[in-house]
This record gives sequence, structure tokens and C-alpha cells, in this order.
Amino acid sequence: MATESISGAGAAAKKSPVRWIVALTVVALAAAFFLPAVSQPLEYHDFADHRHAYGVDNFLDVVSNAGFLVFGLMGLFIIGNGRACFERPAERWPYVIFFIGLLLTALGSGYYHLAPNNETLFWDRLPMTIAFMGLVAAQIVDRISVRAGLILLPPALLIGAASVIYWLVTERMGAGNVIPYGILQAYSVLVVVLLAILSPSRYTRGSDIYWVFAWYALAKVLETFDGEVLALNEIVSGHTLKHVAAAFSGFVVCRMLLKRTLRAESQAAFLSVR
Repeated sequence: MATESISGAGAAAKKSPVRWIVALTVVALAAAFFLPAVSQPLEYHDFADHRHAYGVDNFLDVVSNAGFLVFGLMGLFIIGNGRACFERPAERWPYVIFFIGLLLTALGSGYYHLAPNNETLFWDRLPMTIAFMGLVAAQIVDRISVRAGLILLPPALLIGAASVIYWLVTERMGAGNVIPYGILQAYSVLVVVLLAILSPSRYTRGSDIYWVFAWYALAKVLETFDGEVLALNEIVSGHTLKHVAAAFSGFVVCRMLLKRTLRAESQAAFLSVR
């Protein structure tokens, strides 16, 4: 009877985040379909720091993407050399996708900042959706179900890519709609935070995911106050620092994978309700 009670409690704990995620998904889909279309403001591309150096326009906004490259490579190295803790080999794939997303973001964002416009912005946003979806799937694997996380990964990547493709196509047609992409980004962050709050990880260091959110939030603040930050220190702009802050979310994931261990009690509960 005691074992059955523990299993029942574990099953109830697993169902709770699923309900919230399903509800959030329904709300996000409804918003994407029914909110009025909003085109990409052209002034978005007018960043505060236009300084030219070493033959490169917008030099600091371009080279500050190196952090994504560094931590993307670091993460793939950690996983490839078996230094990351995974109960089962298949669990690594969402994290591999996340770090590939970081690598591609370094290239895409660097390319965009050489000549900011809607066409180049596509190559900045597309790899970011890869990183977002990879991290969401990784947290589902760690906290709810390995099978569910792996099954959801391919459609999640397709939906992420579709949101960016749809935005660019509508811009080219003269009736741009960036709303679905914006909702996807917010949805990804909210899902990760909800999972962290409602469902403990099978691994130690599960709370490190809050630092990923913290660096992301700081990046959004720095992006919002791009010109004000440059005016304040006269050296580096908010958007440049945004790249640095966002890249450090990748460092947090690298550190988490290196330091975490499988929790024996979580493993038992996970297997009983999987």
C-alpha cells in the first residue's frame, strides 16, 4: 500500500505540469492565430552602435556573438566526450540541438549585424528557435518523460522554423506579422520556467535553469535600453552586452551538465510513472 501511495503521488506530480503546459500551449496558439498582425518595425534595425573597426561595420555588435560560438562548441565537446551526465544516451539529443542552435546563432546574428534588415534578420532568428526548442525538449526529457521529450523535439523544431518563415514571407508580401514568432519565444521561456517550478529534475543542479532565465531576462533588458547603455558608459551598447548576457545562458547549461548527477530517488519515481 505504501508503495502504491508513493507511485500515485508521483503520477499526480507528473500530471500537474502537463496540464499547465497544455493550457499554455492552447493560449499561445489562440494568440498566434487571433491577435492582430504586427509587422517588424524598421527602426528595430537601427542599433545604437554603428562604429566601424578592422574593416567590419557595426563591429562590436558583430564580434560580441563570439560567446554563442564558444559556449556552443563547449557544450558539444562536453556531450561528445561523455563528460555530461545522462541516464540514457538518447537524452543527449535535445541538448545537442540546443548547442547547435547556439553555434548557428553566432553565425546568423553576426551575419545580420553586418547589414541589419529583415532579410538578414531571418538568419538571426531561425537558429534562435532551434536553441529555444532544444532547451524546451531537454527540460521535458529531464523532468517529465524521456520519450515525450524526444518525440516532441522534431515537431517543435518545425514549428519554430515555421514561425520565422511565416514572418519573413508576410513581410515580403507587404503585410508582415511577427506575432507568431514573438509568442513562440515567450512560450518557450514560460514553459521552461513552469517546468522548473512544477516538476523537479531527475538530476541534481535542476535549479540552474533559473540562471538561464536570469541571463535571458538581463539580455532583454539590455536590448531594450540599447542606446541608453551606450550613452551611459560611452564604450559598449546595450545590444552588444545583450549578446554577451544571452550567450552566458549557454555557459550555465554547460556547467549544469558537467556538475549534475542522477538523483537515485528521482530515478525510482521517474521509472515508476514513466
